[in-house]
Amino acid sequence: MTSPTEAEAADSHGLRRHVGRTGLLFASVGSIIGSGWLFGALNAAQQAGPASIISWPIGAIMIGLIALVYAELGTMFPLSGGVVRFPHMSYGSFASYLTGWITWVAVVTTAPIEVEAVLQYATKYAGFTTKHTVNGEIVHTLTTLGYLTAVILMAVFVVINYFGIRWFARVNNVLVWWKLFIIVLVVIAFFAAAFHPGNFTAMGGFKPEGWHGIFTAIATSGIVFSYLGFRQGIELAGETDNPKRNVPFAVIGSVLITGVIYVALQAAFIGALGPDILAKSHTWANLSFENDFGPLAALASLLGMGWLAVLLYIDAIASPGDTGFIYTTVSSRISYAMGKNGNAPQSLAKTTDRGVPFVSLLVAFVVGLIVFLPFPSWQQLVGFITSATVMSFASGPLVLSAMRKQIPEQNRPFKIPGGHIIPVLAFWSSNLIVYWSGWTTVWKLMVAVLLGLVLLVFFQMRNGTPPMDLKSGASWYLPWLALLTLVSYLGDYGGGTGTLGFGVSIPILFVLSVVVYAISQWSALDRERVQEHIAQSVAEAELEEQELGAAPE
Repeated sequence: MTSPTEAEAADSHGLRRHVGRTGLLFASVGSIIGSGWLFGALNAAQQAGPASIISWPIGAIMIGLIALVYAELGTMFPLSGGVVRFPHMSYGSFASYLTGWITWVAVVTTAPIEVEAVLQYATKYAGFTTKHTVNGEIVHTLTTLGYLTAVILMAVFVVINYFGIRWFARVNNVLVWWKLFIIVLVVIAFFAAAFHPGNFTAMGGFKPEGWHGIFTAIATSGIVFSYLGFRQGIELAGETDNPKRNVPFAVIGSVLITGVIYVALQAAFIGALGPDILAKSHTWANLSFENDFGPLAALASLLGMGWLAVLLYIDAIASPGDTGFIYTTVSSRISYAMGKNGNAPQSLAKTTDRGVPFVSLLVAFVVGLIVFLPFPSWQQLVGFITSATVMSFASGPLVLSAMRKQIPEQNRPFKIPGGHIIPVLAFWSSNLIVYWSGWTTVWKLMVAVLLGLVLLVFFQMRNGTPPMDLKSGASWYLPWLALLTLVSYLGDYGGGTGTLGFGVSIPILFVLSVVVYAISQWSALDRERVQEHIAQSVAEAELEEQELGAAPE
């Protein structure tokens, strides 16, 4: 029998539907505005030149399609951790495990990239990074001092998670407003300080790299990465007072708001570049200037706005640090859930008397440190995280379509129109983004996926796991990943062989998307099994919230 004190404690850890429409919107906006915008304007200009102002809205549309799918799913089942739980409902344990693993890979690498963002801007004050050219790309890699400092910062994330997560959640609400204020201030200040219209046709014209450069920028310069925080509106769906109204408003609204701001920032950045900078660079691909390890702050200094540069250097610690902390929390919760499901060691599901999954936190810490070795710079890691995160979202459109057939009577407070059109386009968008990240990124991601499959086999042989539902999950998941990898290898992005040219690969990926989509509908679980999995997922989400409490907003 539970004592009153214990009951009150459990209730305090449960989901409290206290997040209103505006609160949910700004939780998503705050999560979206991390480190991407601090580097995205320069990186996108190097990839696509002035046409980078096209890359941002295209990225917003593609992410918006995916967000629409999750707006419907999130209002149907307003559960914490829904992105991972939805595939389990329609396709069973194998699809759930693989999606969970890819999601974990994505989130566990996000804290390291935010640390790299902090240290790259902090190079202004110490030698944390140094400039190199890797495969024709200008990157700022960690030095020995940078690596040592990165270890300390990653440890700080763990310590705050262990001792001060509830205190930090309150501070985080203030940081959301700070981040929004700074980015808007930068846009206004750049436009006011200088604007050179001729920059938009300089050094090769408006599209110096053509559409190829525009699409490459979407996946590899930080554009899609800068939108990925929309998921916060889904993760907090169980904590809002009116999911039907608030979740679509937050998810779609956050992408639209930040999309407008990002396009304005890109235009302000290009217009503010001095003619001397362009003359010295010769091409957009070689665009550089003094102290461009922190590009926005450096440009502010060149424009004579030292006060704005100071604010940006401060923000380069606050914004990425805030996001890095959140994703350390999220990665530990995912590994906790995998331990609970029997797909990972049970020790990952153990919590302290504070309700902290300490072993999971330590795993996130160690893996985060390992990530610095193959990806020692923000620029080298951003494409990997973008691809992994988008790939984790890609199952959502398939789940949505399957559920319309499996449980047609389920209450859908928000339903996207057009039948299969938006889910298919969202799935195609996911595949395009992964493909545009390039072969050198895709093969590393697929190695991580293979490692996850090896671990699954190991745990299956050693401890046994729940029924895998291989026919339902593996019948489309494995062919999808294999064919996507093959197209990337044959493509002309990021080290591919170039066998498939620009005009051929996009329609091929559309056909691939439609075929995999159709297979997934054919292999979806029957209605009875889906009902069982829904009940199981709801129960697991409730148990997780009782043991861990709500995620930081």
